Amino acid sequence: MDYRNTTHQSGGRERSIGEDSRPGEDEFRVDIERIRFSPYFSRLSAVTQVIPQAGAGTVVHNRLTHTLKVSAVARSIAIGLRTTDEPTRALVAELGGCDPVVVQAAAAAHDLGHPPFGHLGEQELDRAARNILGLPDGFEGNAQSFRILTALDSCDASPRGLNLTRAVRAAVLKYPWTRNAWRTMPPRPPELLPRGVGVGGGNPALKFSAYDIESAEMADVLSVFPQIAEHQQTLECSVMDIADDIAYAVHDLDDFYRAGVLQYSLVSTELRRWLDAAPELSALDARDLDRRLPGHELERAWRRVAAKDPWIADAQAFRASVQRVDNDLVEGLLSLPYDGGLDADRTVTAFTRRWIDRLQGSIAVEKNPEIRSGHVRLADEAWHDVVVLKFVHERFVLERSDLALYQRGQTRIIKSLAEGLSAWLDDPQDSARAPRRLLDSVEAATAEYQQLFIQSPDAIPNASGSEIRRLGRSRAIVDYIASFTDAQAVSVNALLTGTSESIWEVGRGL
Repeated sequence: MDYRNTTHQSGGRERSIGEDSRPGEDEFRVDIERIRFSPYFSRLSAVTQVIPQAGAGTVVHNRLTHTLKVSAVARSIAIGLRTTDEPTRALVAELGGCDPVVVQAAAAAHDLGHPPFGHLGEQELDRAARNILGLPDGFEGNAQSFRILTALDSCDASPRGLNLTRAVRAAVLKYPWTRNAWRTMPPRPPELLPRGVGVGGGNPALKFSAYDIESAEMADVLSVFPQIAEHQQTLECSVMDIADDIAYAVHDLDDFYRAGVLQYSLVSTELRRWLDAAPELSALDARDLDRRLPGHELERAWRRVAAKDPWIADAQAFRASVQRVDNDLVEGLLSLPYDGGLDADRTVTAFTRRWIDRLQGSIAVEKNPEIRSGHVRLADEAWHDVVVLKFVHERFVLERSDLALYQRGQTRIIKSLAEGLSAWLDDPQDSARAPRRLLDSVEAATAEYQQLFIQSPDAIPNASGSEIRRLGRSRAIVDYIASFTDAQAVSVNALLTGTSESIWEVGRGL
């Protein structure tokens, strides 16, 4: 049987607003072009992925180049599922299908909602949204991406949202729940919670893919995938999520090698010490693990993995992955300092290609996956490889004090923007002079909260006209800040704090 054309014949291809399509035009292809032509997509070229290009030049990925590579990896995985063995293809069709174009569209959209200054900017905007602006569900980059697609961007068919197909909208829901959905659920051990939830049981989720005002739309798009269990991603979303992990684990190492951040001696000492002294380190009490001592942080990482993912974590497989990374990354790539020459470029390109091919070719499909996994996942060996590659990235890049110092300075900008814009809109004498786009957003977001109250009164405790207006204003401020590039955030904050002399140049972009 040919399973290539059995997916999304109904339901998944539907849009909220019906549109006439031209003969031979594929609905999913329309979606991906709408995303790629979006100003939110273009903006990603000026948003930090991990570290800013200003300090390392063009060798470092930004959000756009990362997104393009996620899209390429995701497409390769999806095509692989079309050409795999017949039982797997049958299972893919049964679970709702995996269209390569849907996967590419989801990959193109997955980072649209990320604010300025990378992941630390996301964390700070969430704190500002909750503590300064009083939004119960705060800010989350994945939820912001869904909001952009469904409410903030526009197209010919709709002034609110891109009117994408249900399949594509569902494929961006990496964490298919709202922040507060887990408050009413009973406690569970961490290993029985989906990835991203956090501690669960009476607590808000750490990661989520829809704000309360988009919760009805999330439920609607997921309704056309009845074979997918609650809190599980669609197959196309799982493929996008895996591709994101692969690109993050491999391409970011590429960045930091070229930028001279990854140092052979530091990485080698950590990995070799753990390999040589694993029995000794495993016998230590957790309180005796000292991050200043070689091998200790890798031992701590292994213990976290074993505790959270006992369904797949395996001591021998983890050790084998550490050895592979040590052999290929450390003794291979890092043993030759990057000098910018052609031979060095060929070496790093070969390393990246080798690992991308290996990981994107190591895919498993399951009908009844573990709660912390997905219907489509990395095979066991590749899963451990990604864990080790991410450890190297986090330990030797993200934990650097010089990067932390720079990031802490950037987070002050996010907080300052939230405080300054909130004070401006609170000023009855001057709020009318606020940027037109911000004022329009306040009006639109207030209408969304009013509609949420009509549909689900319990979603807004102690609701009143003033409370709904306050929520709408706060959400609009968050939408506004999240839409900035890194440079815009710096410039607008300089204007708000009275330290900028470029009034007209910056003001035109508001």
